[in-house]
Amino acid sequence: MSEPAAILLENRGILAVSGPDARSFLQGLISNDVNRVTSERAIYAAFLTAQGRFLHDFFIAAHEGELLIDCEADRRDDLLKRLRMFKLRAKAEIEDRTGAMMVAALTGTGALDAAGLAAEPGAARPWLDGTVFADPRDPAIGARTILPAADAQARLAAEGFAAAGPETYEEARLALGLPDGSRDMPPGEALLMESNFDRLNGLDWDKGCYVGQEITARMRYRGLVKKRLYPVTISGGSLAPGTPVTAAGKKVGTVRSSADGRALALLKVEAVEAGGALLAGEATLVPDA
Repeated sequence: MSEPAAILLENRGILAVSGPDARSFLQGLISNDVNRVTSERAIYAAFLTAQGRFLHDFFIAAHEGELLIDCEADRRDDLLKRLRMFKLRAKAEIEDRTGAMMVAALTGTGALDAAGLAAEPGAARPWLDGTVFADPRDPAIGARTILPAADAQARLAAEGFAAAGPETYEEARLALGLPDGSRDMPPGEALLMESNFDRLNGLDWDKGCYVGQEITARMRYRGLVKKRLYPVTISGGSLAPGTPVTAAGKKVGTVRSSADGRALALLKVEAVEAGGALLAGEATLVPDA
């Protein structure tokens, strides 16, 4: 795409966390350092089981004294329930702002410039009565904005962003190998290191304890990462999520999300490094270098 475009992400929800204990409450739960979040910085993070398995991923941005959590809309009730379960006596309030606010992805050549952002992961600023930030995972995909839902598309158009459909965002994120929540990371199963959180700025190794930290740290320090999510090009057909991937007749992975000749696949690292043919059904997969 040659011009800046805005894609309204109807599959995203917004939770707002406020109160004097908002940061300390979240800090003990998530994989990244919430104290880094300011009006000029947003982060990407995850919430895990006690066994270090993935439950939710989300972006956190600051806006008018609150922390806004950009999460999966269809699973926000589960996230809200889990956060409230851990709140106990913390002086923090958690509200569902979905409907009143919405998320849009800003992509295309010049998208960051048009939003007034540096090409730095998580660079943020107040914008359109909300906030806008360079994607903390990889600013090559552009930016995200959380803004009031009313007239969102018109307001984005007035800033020079043409309307585009969700397939535009899908194409960009698959090409860059960016996971899309539970589509690519099965809840209760996926591990952060296998899901590339260490490469997507979703982990802080110095922040202190959080739920599920031990398993994640062990995988890093003991070199236990045997599988990873890879962006792949599909040759010879389309693939459904869950399609097994084989090499030399042995299963070496599984297809996650896919669209228009591209996909994310969880693959054994040794199989990818061996360079042999990777087959999924009638199709051949070629991992990106």
